[in-house]
Amino acid sequence: MNTLVIDASIAVKWVVEEDGTPQALALRKRAKLIAPELLVAECANILRKKVQRDELAAEEAFLAARLLQGSEIELLPTQSLLESAVRIAIALDHPAYDCLYLALAVDKACRFVTADERFLRKVRQGSRSRFHDRTIALAEAAGGDA
Repeated sequence: MNTLVIDASIAVKWVVEEDGTPQALALRKRAKLIAPELLVAECANILRKKVQRDELAAEEAFLAARLLQGSEIELLPTQSLLESAVRIAIALDHPAYDCLYLALAVDKACRFVTADERFLRKVRQGSRSRFHDRTIALAEAAGGDA
């Protein structure tokens, strides 16, 4: 079974019905999933935003949080990824917190799966393509290209 790094855009789809939920759920069966510890804070913030936007009731967000707490994602510390994440963030001109996921994929020699289209576009731009092989869109990963 291969290892994939996932971000909050994937994990939240497991507990909140969104575009891509079936594909995100399928990943759980076909790979060992890892993420930086940052995933916890990002998922919490996404659930808060969904309540704020009236996309979820507070009780639904609490249930989603409990379900995510019990999910089988190996959470890894981020301290050793700091320099790499900063280098990637500068190279991509993109927020460093997203780049922590990519830094983890580079560090673990595996691929990073995301549903964040903006981040995918940045990674796949011309001179920045050195990260292209480490990053995969959710639809591609669920289709078996991971």
